[in-house]
Amino acid sequence: QVQLVESGGGLVQPGGSLRLSCAASGFTLDYYAIGWFRQAPGKEREGVSCSGTDTGTTYYADSVKGRFTFSRDNAENTVYLQMNSLSPADTAVYYCATGRVATLWGPDYDIWGQGTQVTVSS
Repeated sequence: QVQLVESGGGLVQPGGSLRLSCAASGFTLDYYAIGWFRQAPGKEREGVSCSGTDTGTTYYADSVKGRFTFSRDNAENTVYLQMNSLSPADTAVYYCATGRVATLWGPDYDIWGQGTQVTVSS
């Protein structure tokens, strides 16, 4: 079964950090571009970060640049999103997705995970 499973979300105080994981099963992640997206209540889905098969092509939304870091572990068939200096504005459900091209546009992606909730609050 082809699927993506996110984990690592939770409640964190402002200024804190979380690391999200996205594990793939049924296919090999290193052949695909990967995107991280988020959606807050009442807001449109936002592309956060993406990377092509070569992690030299990694992109970040301006809202997270310098705070979030994308990484891959091909041996574990898993990608990660390290999130530092979190603020309440980062509260959202975070999703990973795979596609052919590394973009921050959701329709470019085919397979989506179920999402993991990140809540930043004191």
